[in-house]
Amino acid sequence: MIGDENLNRLRKNLNSDESVPSKLKVGDITYNIQIAYRGSYTRKFRKRSFMIDFDDPEKFLGARKIHLNAEYRDPSLIRNKLSLDFFQDLGVLSPDSQHINLYRNGDIKGVYLQLESVDDLFLKKRGLPAGPIYYAINNDANFSFTRDDKQKESLMSGYLQASGKPSDDDFLHHLITTINSTPQSEFLSTVSQHLNMDKLLLWLVGAICTMNNDGFTHNYALYRNSDTCMFEVLPWDYDATWGRKVNGGIMDHTYVPIEGKKGNHLLHLLFQIQEFRTLYKIKLEEILETKFTVDYLENKILDLHQLVRPNILLDPYKKRKIDIFDDEPEVIFQFIRDRSSYLKEQLKILEQS
Repeated sequence: MIGDENLNRLRKNLNSDESVPSKLKVGDITYNIQIAYRGSYTRKFRKRSFMIDFDDPEKFLGARKIHLNAEYRDPSLIRNKLSLDFFQDLGVLSPDSQHINLYRNGDIKGVYLQLESVDDLFLKKRGLPAGPIYYAINNDANFSFTRDDKQKESLMSGYLQASGKPSDDDFLHHLITTINSTPQSEFLSTVSQHLNMDKLLLWLVGAICTMNNDGFTHNYALYRNSDTCMFEVLPWDYDATWGRKVNGGIMDHTYVPIEGKKGNHLLHLLFQIQEFRTLYKIKLEEILETKFTVDYLENKILDLHQLVRPNILLDPYKKRKIDIFDDEPEVIFQFIRDRSSYLKEQLKILEQS
């Protein structure tokens, strides 16, 4: 529920992250909130995504903020959730999500994906130690001193701290400096002291299987566990996956190579080390045989699809495309078959030094 004046403020400042006061009613409970647009190019779509901050963070499931994603270009509206659930299944820290119907001043605005924010309350909910969290917000988040052969203005360029203290930036500075200054002969052992390598391998397998083309230099978050003193990588914004591009078109199942997209300097250096390539090959082979299969994922996909379908018919932006929506499970199934076959064929590359 939002007043006309505040709604007009949002519309007139489409590219601004400024929030306006509003109220959110969930069931019988009404919450005081601040609401703003979120995303970059997606703000120009007719159906826009939102960031919601709660005035009292303890009232709404212990959340300080949530994200409402329109999933406008995904014909299925389930790819983001399917991806995040897949990462959780692999053992990678990943935000919870659920589909909701959003109404504004009594008028339905369609099916949205409610995403948990990755912050200190995300850690608290899981009983994890406190630690800084960073969102990788653009391609500067490539673990390098440079981008496109140009020196970056700051080692923090590309990162936004979502939780932590200003002094925590020193840990990320040190990680990036270590990555860029350690000789190859010592690289794996040294970097493993700062990065949870088991979790990194699982995150990499998830990104490769789901084929997130943007997931290697942004669309991820970093969390530094204060007990282990090691960073972990978390997925974020995985709607352009499972065979679809960011514009909703079909992406060829071979588009992202088995070693990921170029640009992530950390992965570039790791893939030069045969021990890492072997570890990655073992983990990828396991997941291709067990969890990245139609047999394993079919019911998850169909259940999500059937959950959303009745609500698609109410969505003013999607209801006329129900025929495309109905075909999406098979599109995803075929992608899994094709992508799995391609990756199995490419495994031999990992044996080459």
